[in-house]
Amino acid sequence: MSFLVVLAALLLLMFVAYRGYSVILFAPLVAMLAVLATDPGAVPAVFTGIFMERVAGFLKLYFPVFLLGAVFGKLIELSGFSQSIASTVIRLVGQERAILAIVLVCALLTYGGVSLFVVVFAVYPFAAELFRRGNIPKRLVPGTIALGAFTFTMDALPGSPQIQNIIPTTFFGTDTWAAPTLGVIGAIFILATGLTYLEWRRRQAVTTGEGYGSGHVLEPESPALARESGAIVAVLPLVVVGIANLALTRLIPRWNDATITTDLQGLAQPLVTQLSSVTAIWAVQGALLAGIATVLLFAFRPVIRRFIEGTKAAVGGAMLAALNTASEYGFGAVIAALPGFLFVKEALMAIPNPLVNEAITVTTLAGITGSASGGMSIALAAMSEQFIAAANSAGIPLEVLHRVASMASGGMDTLPHNGAVITLLAVTGLTHRQSYRDIFAITCIKTLAVFVVIATYYATGLV
Repeated sequence: MSFLVVLAALLLLMFVAYRGYSVILFAPLVAMLAVLATDPGAVPAVFTGIFMERVAGFLKLYFPVFLLGAVFGKLIELSGFSQSIASTVIRLVGQERAILAIVLVCALLTYGGVSLFVVVFAVYPFAAELFRRGNIPKRLVPGTIALGAFTFTMDALPGSPQIQNIIPTTFFGTDTWAAPTLGVIGAIFILATGLTYLEWRRRQAVTTGEGYGSGHVLEPESPALARESGAIVAVLPLVVVGIANLALTRLIPRWNDATITTDLQGLAQPLVTQLSSVTAIWAVQGALLAGIATVLLFAFRPVIRRFIEGTKAAVGGAMLAALNTASEYGFGAVIAALPGFLFVKEALMAIPNPLVNEAITVTTLAGITGSASGGMSIALAAMSEQFIAAANSAGIPLEVLHRVASMASGGMDTLPHNGAVITLLAVTGLTHRQSYRDIFAITCIKTLAVFVVIATYYATGLV
C-alpha cells in the first residue's frame, strides 16, 4: 500500500504537469496528499520541516545561477549579439545545412552560459527561416533545437555553466570540469548520432515530397541577418564566461582555506563555509558576472535602452524556472521520506554496478519529475552517500560519478510533461503529435550516451 501511495503521487504530478498546471502550486499539494494518505498527523511538520526546508535550501544554493544566466541571456539578445552569432554560423556552415547550423547556434549559446529557455526564443526565428528556405518540414525544428540546446552542451561537455552540470558539485565535491575526456566522448556521440538521425528524417521527407508545410501558427517574421564583422565581438562574452569559469574554478581554492570562517561583529556565532561545496557555484556566478560586464562594455547603448523591461522579463523567467525546480526538489524530498520510497530505493540499489545504478536512478527520477535538475537533486539528495560508498569500494573517481549523474539527468527528463519540451512546442507553434517523436528520439540518444560513457570508462579507464 505504501508503494502505491508513492506511485500515485508521482503519476499525479506527471499528469498535472502534462496538462499544463503549475508545478509550483501542485508539487506541494500532491506531496502533502501522499503524506496525508500515509500519516495524516505528519502533514504540517513535513510541509514545514521537509518540503519548505528543501525548497529554501535549493534556492539558497542555485537561484543566483538561474538569475545571472537569465540576465546574461537577455543582454545577449538585447545587444543583438545572438543575431550576429546565428547569422555568422549560418554563413559559415551554409543555409543548405540548416539542421547543422541551428544545432551549432544552440550549442554555442548554451555552452556560453545562455539559459536553455532563452535559447529557444532566440533561435526559433532563424530556425523557421532556414527550414522554410530549405523546404525542410517545420515539424523537425523542435527536435533540432532540442539536440543543440538540451543535450551535449547542457551536461556532457566539461565546464558547462548550466545548472545540470553544477548540482553534482555540491554532492561530490567536484567542479564543473569533472571527467573532461568522458564528457567530450559523450558529447561527440550525441552530436554525431543526433545529426545522423535528423538528417535521416529530412531525407525521408524529401522522398515523400513533404516540404516546410503551410498553415502553421506562430510563424516569425524573417529575422534580419547581422553583419559578419560583428561576430568576434558578439561571441566574446561567451568566451569570457568559459575562460572565467575555468580560471575561477582553479583559483578560488588557491585564494581560500578549505574551511572559511567569517566572524562579523553582528553575527551571534561565526559563519563557517566548506569551500568544496561552493567552489563550482561561485566560479559560475563570477563567470556570468564577467560575461554580463563584457556585454555592457561592448553594447552599452543598445542594451541600456531596453534594460529595464528586458531585465524584468529575465528576472521573472529566472524566478519561475528556479521555483519550478525547487518545488520538484521539495516534492522529491517528501516522497523520499515516505515508507513506500524504501521499496523503490532498495530496488534501484539492487543494481550491482555503481555507475549503472546511478545512471538508472537519476534518469528514472528525472523522467518521473519531468525535470533534469529536479530529478537529479532528488536522486542525489536521497542516495549520493550510497553512490559515493559504492564508488570508493570499486575505485571509481568521484569525477566519473559527477559526469554520469549530470548526463543521466538530461536523459529521460524530456518526457512529454517536461517544462522545456512544453515551452519549445509552444514557442514553435507545434504540438506533441507533430513533433514529439523527434524530441523523444533525441532523448533516447542522450540516454544511450550515458551508457556509452560508462562502457568507455570501464574499457579504457579514461576520466
